[in-house]
Amino acid sequence: MSSEFLPPDEMSLQAAGEVLTLRLPIHERGDGETDRTYYDTFDGLVHEAGLYAVHERRRMVLVDRDTGAELVSMRMAQPTQPLLAIDLDDGPLREALLPVIDVRALLPLAHVHSRVRALDVLDGESKTVVRMSLEEPALITSGGREKPLRPRLRLSVVRGYDASLESIRRRVQDDLGFRPADQAIVDEAVRAAGGVPGGIPSKIHVPLSPDQRSDAAVCAVLGRLLDIIKANLEGTIADIDSEFLHDFRVSVRRSRAVQRECKGVFAPDELAAFRTEFRWLQQATGDSRDLDVYVLEFDSLRALVPESMRADLDPLLAVLRGRRLTARRAMVHELRGERCRRLLAGWGALLEDLPSRGSDDRPDATVPIGELAARRIRQVYRRMVKMGRAIDRRSPAEDYHELRKKGKELRYLLELFGAPLFPPDVVKPMIRTLKSLQDVLGRHQDRDVQVATLTALRDEVSAHPGGPAALMAMGVLVMRLSEDVEAARGEFAERFAEFASKAQRALVKDTFA
Repeated sequence: MSSEFLPPDEMSLQAAGEVLTLRLPIHERGDGETDRTYYDTFDGLVHEAGLYAVHERRRMVLVDRDTGAELVSMRMAQPTQPLLAIDLDDGPLREALLPVIDVRALLPLAHVHSRVRALDVLDGESKTVVRMSLEEPALITSGGREKPLRPRLRLSVVRGYDASLESIRRRVQDDLGFRPADQAIVDEAVRAAGGVPGGIPSKIHVPLSPDQRSDAAVCAVLGRLLDIIKANLEGTIADIDSEFLHDFRVSVRRSRAVQRECKGVFAPDELAAFRTEFRWLQQATGDSRDLDVYVLEFDSLRALVPESMRADLDPLLAVLRGRRLTARRAMVHELRGERCRRLLAGWGALLEDLPSRGSDDRPDATVPIGELAARRIRQVYRRMVKMGRAIDRRSPAEDYHELRKKGKELRYLLELFGAPLFPPDVVKPMIRTLKSLQDVLGRHQDRDVQVATLTALRDEVSAHPGGPAALMAMGVLVMRLSEDVEAARGEFAERFAEFASKAQRALVKDTFA
């Protein structure tokens, strides 16, 4: 329910105030001005959680969108750089933000200056039960100019008086003629600033029709993935937070999977050139992402060794951070280069033009996307079942890794094409079962690579102060990681059995026939 209301048509804000003071038991707190800067992550995680974050009067506040209630706050200066929850001092704000934004950074979305008339609604005992403010807000543009926003009445609940808030909402709307605002002031300000309320999510859902030409459907999906790649490019280069690079790479990887699985909608020679370039782009960002993960998850690695040895791993962390900086410089050089610019521009032009071309050398171009998607999902699933049946605890790590890669292709097919085209009561459980299998395969792969990386870093770590103690701790860490590799192998059979069960095989056969 809205906690913000617009005055009746043609009613001035002054007249609205007079109506409120005449019809409600009001205590005036006075007039004033305030500046607010609203924050969210690039992908709108705070918005998605039904909240907004605002810096006002030297406080960062987390507010419930429905009630306008301040949930938690912390006194702090206006942030001058992207704000990570893990960088906040321990306290309620940090605890409230971490589950919402995780490793994403809060970024400033809009700066709003408001002239405010503050009012308190009282109960029969003259206690404040609801706070009101009549506001004339204006967006402060990057050039310092004011861009007026719509005047409004804002309500916020006083703790313990939720029923009073509902009563005041009804009276304001039904008796006094105020109407619920069609968008919160934060969303109106973000739009006025040229942004998108809710940010730019990395998850995509492109509406598709089963009878749609495959080339048109594939280009629509790949075009949305290209939008995400381009949207995350500058944040990746600026290193605002690690998720820019993660979302960039996921969209590149999804694009490569669609290129492989739907290759028949493209001209072979043209697709081959772009597949080479997308493989280069994936490789150019790989080392940096791997080292991001090592640094981000280092505390979880520390936790695998005895507490008395955890501080001894500091030289390893220093080496990983140094390597991360080196890898980032190399990656940024490539992403700023002409090769990347040509790739993204050329790929966009192809996707826009492809559905209007002739289809003589594109055998799947005019096939209905429902038919093509069903065929590819069915074939990739069958291939995974065959690969998985050949794996046991003695199989080489490469076999597990190849099955994991094939699983990613199936997951992308299900998410990008299966979800919009086939029954959700089939697709969603299938994705859940696949994710469960992928989790154990991913843990096996990650631990195996971590063991190899730590072994390769021994000489570099030993040269640092505290190197000998770090090597001993790394030895214990390698042992624990190796044990987890074996544990993942032990869990594989059960997870795979569920994925490849007779019932699941029959469901795939019936659904994706």
